Amino acid sequence: MKTRTFDLIVFDWDGTLFDSTALIVRCIQDACRDVGVAVPSDTDAAYVIGLGLHDALKHAAPGLAPERYPELGNRYRHHWFSRQQEVVLFPGTLEMLQDLRARNHWLAVATGKGRRGLDEALAQSGLVSLFDGTRTADETASKPDPTMLLELMREFGTEPARTLMIGDTTHDLLMARSAGTPRVAVSYGAHEPEAFGQYAPLHVAHSTRELHDWLLENA
Repeated sequence: MKTRTFDLIVFDWDGTLFDSTALIVRCIQDACRDVGVAVPSDTDAAYVIGLGLHDALKHAAPGLAPERYPELGNRYRHHWFSRQQEVVLFPGTLEMLQDLRARNHWLAVATGKGRRGLDEALAQSGLVSLFDGTRTADETASKPDPTMLLELMREFGTEPARTLMIGDTTHDLLMARSAGTPRVAVSYGAHEPEAFGQYAPLHVAHSTRELHDWLLENA
């Protein structure tokens, strides 16, 4: 077996493993519509994916009074939890994770989702047993703050150079850069790949299959 480069591989969830970008955008827009604030464009709504819910909604609805953010958050959660069954893993995700487990990597998730949302998504997708650790934005600092990655590295006793972060947004890549870890981007999620270059990813994958092949060769 090829010698491992990384002991711990950390994945973002939405837009990286879970094909949820379009639904998140619609839920943000529907929530804004519900509370009577300007509805963000698809691009503006997609930009906030990966942030914690409070930070995401603050960016998506800058014209809303701060005391109404809880109301907006509740409307977003209403739309999301009523429709989350529509969302599935990107094709090939399960096989990729199983192959990485077979190579004895630790696998983890660092996500802007809340704990309830991630736990339900893990159960729905059948991936609970494949991850050794998870962090959500409601139990630690939201991306792009590096705390999620720093906590996971402490949990598993890994050094930054032996930890790889994989995500679909500049928030993921900035978090990894701030934590001192190598990073890989995927182009099929929320952010346009043209924005990734300044964060120096090791690779930009354009499909789960391409990500799978790169990881087996380089991780």
